[in-house]
Amino acid sequence: MSPSITRRPTVTAWVGGVPIGGGHPIVVQSMTNTDTADAEATAIQVAQLARAGSEIVRVTVNTREAAAAIPEIVARLAEVGLEVPIVGDFHYNGHILLREFPETARLLAKYRINPGNVGAGQHHDANFATMIEVAKEFGKPVRIGVNWGSLDQSVLARLMDRNALLATPRSGTNVMIDAMVTSALESAQYAERLGLPHDRIIISVKVSSAPELWQVYRQLAAECDYPLHLGLTEAGMGMKGMVASSVALSPLLLDGIGDTIRVSLTPEPGASRKLEVEVAQQILQSMNLRSFLPQVTSCPGCGRTTSQFFQELAQRIEGYIRESMPVWKTRYPGVEEMQVAVMGCIVNGPGESKHANIGISLPGTGEDPRAPVYQDGKLLTTLKGPRIVEDFQELLERYVEQTYGEKAGVS
Repeated sequence: MSPSITRRPTVTAWVGGVPIGGGHPIVVQSMTNTDTADAEATAIQVAQLARAGSEIVRVTVNTREAAAAIPEIVARLAEVGLEVPIVGDFHYNGHILLREFPETARLLAKYRINPGNVGAGQHHDANFATMIEVAKEFGKPVRIGVNWGSLDQSVLARLMDRNALLATPRSGTNVMIDAMVTSALESAQYAERLGLPHDRIIISVKVSSAPELWQVYRQLAAECDYPLHLGLTEAGMGMKGMVASSVALSPLLLDGIGDTIRVSLTPEPGASRKLEVEVAQQILQSMNLRSFLPQVTSCPGCGRTTSQFFQELAQRIEGYIRESMPVWKTRYPGVEEMQVAVMGCIVNGPGESKHANIGISLPGTGEDPRAPVYQDGKLLTTLKGPRIVEDFQELLERYVEQTYGEKAGVS
């Protein structure tokens, strides 16, 4: 963890075998977008997300068919050796589904409850209480997840009325943020009055604007010690979603706020959902909060670089590392801390390569067609010819085996 970041103190909530808060590493999670009633498709996507590094995966449980599919999904994952905690996302009818499908309630690792979507009027408290009673019965934690798009209107109306009586009324945005925090904390306190232990509650208060996200989470963090699930809701697609999520989450993480995160990207049609996992990992790793895989330092390229070959080498090494990690992380503990440099010319190339654990400095345009390789700050060899990529991959693999294999006692 970065020595300049002090994590906000919280209790520890266990989601399956994954600890949330209490100083434990910040957890990366994600959510499927399959029809949960399709157990095979959902299990395949959960497995993809888990293998990409999602430590918790949430699924929609919106119908009886979806609820009935959970046992098969869990069984299919167990058949391939995956025990990733599955979270049930409930809106409107969770109180019905959790009672009607007790095996689903038992197998889910956590229930996500949105206070704005559990019913209105006299039904609100009763429906919420039913879900909490099931959580108590099966020893499950809950995430009280407030979204400003589905905020409990009774709480908002109460705070709007109170605000209207002030000599200097606050802005509508500030009242909305107050209402989100109030809804989350009142729901958590009600859950505790119903008997849910304090350390089985996680809270989120999601909005789709970074400045409002900073405000609402800082306000919430100052008023409780529950673990907080952090995320910018409806972040968007591609570059927009990645940049918006990074901008939104980083200041809060710097403040020590956030115990589990999700990057809510809209995937390209037909594309894998695992990009949101990789972005979340990269945010944490870039802030030195966690290490997930070796980092590749590469320059942007300029007129001095042999652009296409340099770009291809950087891309291939990045891909080679990511593909190798499922094996490396089990055989070579600590390999995720490794630093690799792939540089394009002699201006910064040798210096950056020396600072990495292992690095290569390609020749620039018009330079001697030789590529020195540095290992732990010292010149190891110089590569040349048509097999530079393959030769560097072999040196990288050898370095991993020798350095991290020795630490693990692997011969």
